[in-house]
Amino acid sequence: MTQADFLSAPFADPVTLPESETEGATRFFNRELSWLAFNWRVLEEAANPRVPLLERLRFLSISATNLDEFYTVRVAGLRQLVRSGNRMLSDDGHPPAEQLRLINADARDLMSTQQKTYRSLSAEMEEAGISILTRARLTQSDRDFLRDYFLHQVFPVLSPLAIDPAHPFPFIPNTGFSLGLELERTSDRRRLQALLPIPNQISRFVILPAEEGKFRVLPLEDLLLLNLSSLFPGYDEIGHCAFRVLRDSDLEVEDEAEDLVREFETALKRRRRGEVIRLKISAGAPEALRALIMEELDVTADEVVEIKGLIGVADLKELVISSRPDLLWPLFTPRVPERVLDHDGDIFSAIRQKDMLLHHPYETFDMVIRFLQQAARDPNVLAIKQTLYRTSYDSPVVDALCEAAENGKSVTALVELKARFDEASNIRQSRRLERAGAHVVYGFMHLKTHAKISTVVRREGDSLVTYTHFGTGNYHPITAKIYTDLSFFTCDAALGRDATKVFNYLSGYVQPDNLENLAISPISQKPRLLELIAAEAEHARQGRRGEIWAKMNSLIDMEIIDALYAASQAGVKISLVIRGMCGLRPGIAGLSENIRVKSIVGRFLEHSRIVCFGGGEGLPSRNARVFISSADWMRRNLNRRVETLVEILNATVKAQIVSQIMAANMADEEQSWVLGPEGRYSRQLQSEDQRLFNCHRFFMENPSLSGRGSAGAADVPRLGFSGD
Repeated sequence: MTQADFLSAPFADPVTLPESETEGATRFFNRELSWLAFNWRVLEEAANPRVPLLERLRFLSISATNLDEFYTVRVAGLRQLVRSGNRMLSDDGHPPAEQLRLINADARDLMSTQQKTYRSLSAEMEEAGISILTRARLTQSDRDFLRDYFLHQVFPVLSPLAIDPAHPFPFIPNTGFSLGLELERTSDRRRLQALLPIPNQISRFVILPAEEGKFRVLPLEDLLLLNLSSLFPGYDEIGHCAFRVLRDSDLEVEDEAEDLVREFETALKRRRRGEVIRLKISAGAPEALRALIMEELDVTADEVVEIKGLIGVADLKELVISSRPDLLWPLFTPRVPERVLDHDGDIFSAIRQKDMLLHHPYETFDMVIRFLQQAARDPNVLAIKQTLYRTSYDSPVVDALCEAAENGKSVTALVELKARFDEASNIRQSRRLERAGAHVVYGFMHLKTHAKISTVVRREGDSLVTYTHFGTGNYHPITAKIYTDLSFFTCDAALGRDATKVFNYLSGYVQPDNLENLAISPISQKPRLLELIAAEAEHARQGRRGEIWAKMNSLIDMEIIDALYAASQAGVKISLVIRGMCGLRPGIAGLSENIRVKSIVGRFLEHSRIVCFGGGEGLPSRNARVFISSADWMRRNLNRRVETLVEILNATVKAQIVSQIMAANMADEEQSWVLGPEGRYSRQLQSEDQRLFNCHRFFMENPSLSGRGSAGAADVPRLGFSGD
């Protein structure tokens, strides 16, 4: 199917279901089970023969990392509700205890499949010259090498611990990995139970010498078991197990905290000591040792998972080695927009010429960094304002802001301390900025600032011009290489005023009024979306061609879903690309027969948020209303976060979003999973000689419209209208 075929293809025949499944809570899918379904799709990529071998190993690792985070946050919250006796129903009508039961059953199946996938990949890796060894496969020269490695690289950082009344059970941190041991003293056969916590600072796999073209590793736990005599001299091993703990990692912060940074530092220490919510332990562990570990960690039987295979599948990312490019995705170098090159790298001149939209990672995130670096060094720049939600450890964005402050610019940085799992990094970055002379603010106690905005105020002649960047993703140069996101640059005065009002809201708590081309959560974004959906429904009722395209990570908000159902019933054709959680049930007669939903899982992580309304003319259309956003359609994003919804008015940028980005996403077949009304996702199978349309490949091979520059946009592939 070509892109054009897809855009003209009829919707699938709707499924007729009894009213009991289309009214009340059953009209929604469960949020948690929908998330697990997404992680199943990630895991499926680990078994996809069209994905390079080590990239499949990476997908396996990602599925394990995702599941760990899911348990430490979402499941931990449900567990607290159950323990407090809370029976509040989910949107789809399940109490917390029932949700936990369903989650645990599905997650156990998922972990079992992870182990099967690991065994399959290990066999393929062996054939490709990458061997994950066991102790039984070691040669004497291997053992000699490992003995030396252990003594010099591992032994100094280990702390073997006996467990008895004089040596209480130690604290095991979140994601902590340990060996449990049952030992017997050779002199008198006295039994000893012991633990060997494994520090995170040691690599999980030991690289062994290998002939050229080969790669051999041994899991760290096997190295430790080989050298128990050095850790417990005079003892013999009679039994052992490996185990890993997951702890409640949600943060609670006092409402009246006077020093927010200090309060977050305290909360981070509490997170490290959160209750254990899941214990993964080797299958066949000695009963007495297993019972001791469960008792000391205070876990119940249903919180224990026995693993037949590798514990810590997430650690397999260490084996995605750069020395085997033949087993990785082909190298891709992001493009520099031609229009920036036309202006000799002067990004302000490029933006002055016309609004510009960059599509990451296909176009380099370096342009965002250059925007700030150029501002820091430009004598005509007076002020910079910046939101920071997530960024890298050695952030070039923070470097540029520090340089600007040191150069005498007025720099204001909104650092969100509540960015989950990045709180400690953000505290460190905020202190760097303060030392450089920037003004650092932390936003609201009860709202996360998730908006991605940067403004640069520059003196040009007798005027002050505001250059603004709105993003759908984080100011993070590492994730920008694998996340698909949008960067919109403009010097439009109205958008500059809107952005300034948002910063004033963040720093001074003054609610912005009269925003011109911007809507923000938690004030106006949700009402604006509901209004736009309702307007499209009215077009359909009046006999015009109502149509909505939307793309985001998650769709969970009940009011938005009900508005989409109502629009579908009015005759609006709705096509959704929802990568992760989706609470909407598509394709049901009388409820959602005009709605189709797909999820794209492939080389890059789909992350951009886009919504297009046909305005009675269908899509693609020159008169479509087109928006980019930092927000998914979830209650938290629309009600409890500061988010942006930016309307795109420039014709070329609109054409790029509608006729390139969205049309290609809609047309994707190779990486797409289609959601059925019963909640199952299916994908189109292809034969060896087929080449289905792949939107990631399309974007890698073709330049975007708005950054095309003097070369012109006439040869840029797209559908529908072309812009100006």
